[in-house]
Amino acid sequence: MENGTANRMKIISWNVNGIRAILKKGFLDFIKKENPDVLCIQETKAHPEQVNLVLENYPFSVWNSAEKKGYSGTAIFSKKQPLAMTRDNQFFEDNEGRVITLEFEKFYLINVYVPNSGRGPSVLRFREKWDAHMLKYIKDLERVKPVILCGDMNVAHRDIDLANPKENYNKTSGYLQEEIDGFENYLKNGFADSFRHFNSEPGNYSYWSYMFHARERNVGWRIDYFLVSKNFMPHIKSSFILNKVEGSDHCPVGIELK
Repeated sequence: MENGTANRMKIISWNVNGIRAILKKGFLDFIKKENPDVLCIQETKAHPEQVNLVLENYPFSVWNSAEKKGYSGTAIFSKKQPLAMTRDNQFFEDNEGRVITLEFEKFYLINVYVPNSGRGPSVLRFREKWDAHMLKYIKDLERVKPVILCGDMNVAHRDIDLANPKENYNKTSGYLQEEIDGFENYLKNGFADSFRHFNSEPGNYSYWSYMFHARERNVGWRIDYFLVSKNFMPHIKSSFILNKVEGSDHCPVGIELK
């Protein structure tokens, strides 16, 4: 799509829960098989100099690593050279490497790892502030061109998006009303949940706890998303969850542009 070349463009997002760990679990085979044009990852838990990773077909790469070693962090690998790139943005000040923005010809692509609010009330308040500022940030970008926001957003939107909604509602981080409201504000302000645009079926999750054989039992959560400016949705051919791919407590999610 970019620069008037290929008609299709595949973008994949994956919380890998440690890039060094997943390299030992078939990560390179996954990239070869899926062959995305752009790969966005969250929870790298590393600085690039700590990782022996060279992807020959991806000449552009950018890392945004947390100051704290072994924690958080994002990265993007792209076959296409973006017009511009920024790490984090004007509001984010915690040095945890949670945001990367690339500008392509037709759209902005933002890779995010949203803070988990499970560490107490003060973190929940920070999470609420984070959501509000991120919404302003992407709406400002949208004045220029459409926005694709992808990554681990650490919230299940509706009952259909987790296996046990009643047991978790307002009790478990990831399904608190404040988090749901923050996510809902994206949808109220011109963004579409691309997966739900194409798929309204239950049982589609992107995260499973390592405990109690949750993945084998499909007791999961859908907390990884591609949110797309509604006026750009006609350019989205499909939105998918690769729930058979292992190696992390999350699985990859993606979209295909036409």
